[in-house]
Amino acid sequence: RFDIKMQYKQLSVRDLKLSDAGIYTCEYNTHKVHTSLHIINLTISLDGHFLQNEVPKLILTQNSPSPLPDLSITLFDSNNNRVAPEIQKKNLQEYIVNLKKLKTMDSGTWVCQIHSDSPLINQNISFAVKVLGFQNPVLERKYATVDSTVILSWHLNSQKIKWKKGFTGQLNWKQQEGTESHELLDFNITAEGQLHETKKSNNLLFEIPESKPESTIEVKLPKVHFNHSGQYQCQLEYERRHAQSKIELVVMKVSANPAGPLSRGASVTLTCQVSGPLAPDAYLSWEPVNGSKMDIKKSKQREVKLEVNIGTAGLWSCHLIEGSDKKISFHYHVEEASVWIYNVIIGASIGGSLLAFALGCLCIISGVRWQRRRQRAKRMAQARQHLLENKTCQCQQ
Repeated sequence: RFDIKMQYKQLSVRDLKLSDAGIYTCEYNTHKVHTSLHIINLTISLDGHFLQNEVPKLILTQNSPSPLPDLSITLFDSNNNRVAPEIQKKNLQEYIVNLKKLKTMDSGTWVCQIHSDSPLINQNISFAVKVLGFQNPVLERKYATVDSTVILSWHLNSQKIKWKKGFTGQLNWKQQEGTESHELLDFNITAEGQLHETKKSNNLLFEIPESKPESTIEVKLPKVHFNHSGQYQCQLEYERRHAQSKIELVVMKVSANPAGPLSRGASVTLTCQVSGPLAPDAYLSWEPVNGSKMDIKKSKQREVKLEVNIGTAGLWSCHLIEGSDKKISFHYHVEEASVWIYNVIIGASIGGSLLAFALGCLCIISGVRWQRRRQRAKRMAQARQHLLENKTCQCQQ
């Protein structure tokens, strides 16, 4: 590891080690020149490969032939922002520094700036940090209406940071906390750094889209049901460590009681319901399209169901509002029964009444005729009996 360049009077030392620290003397005839070599070594935990939310640990070690100086350490992240380190251990020879929890945007080249007044040291040591994880928020809400199509996406940064080491993952779904979890798909990274997905669930409620951006996990719900709501959690694993990102799918449905056209003088109850849970500042609102503000009805915050009674036909909209932002809307058209339907109903009522009256009359007439025939037959039977008893024939008028 040592080379002497005679023409430049230089000593070259490669692959420095802490044990190489010391005083080096150059002798030329009767001249001697002494040089003190101070060596600082910086190592980063996990070889600089982290999952999001993990905390890196830096170990700074120094060796010197003279008394060890008290070092001042300043850190700058990949965006050149100053980071306040937490020094866990300090004994002049070794400094152990804990950094902040990492985000995917922290990937890149970091700089450790080392300073000492005596001896004078101003040294910058750069080191690489790669953070594998999701570019999604840790918790994300997505909204959909019943029978609509929704695509849930998780964006990994493995292509962006050229991560080719093996990791695996899976996507699970459960309707709410405490319920059974269903594994929808699992994935792994190939030798070329591409994601490969495999559908695991026998439930055909979802599809895996064929075309999508690189390093993206997607599931497609082609026709959302109300009970498809819940927590969809994508989890990746690398060397027995885990990182995850969750999407909460909230589904809205609207119903009417009674269903069908609104008759004159009648009323209908419209019900708007979401699967929940909602954000603390979220609420539901019913309002008529082109109607007045007086007709708007709002729920209390975080209520997941809202009813409104109406007596006029028209288009009504249910909105899920979070803060001042409309997250989703469901439109419901209350139809008015047509005039000819009223005529048919009235005609059917009159016709039914006439038919009932006619049937009543027929029944009465048939009853009277039947009663007369019965009386006549009874008189004839009595007359026959009388003739047989008296052996005479009498004619009565």
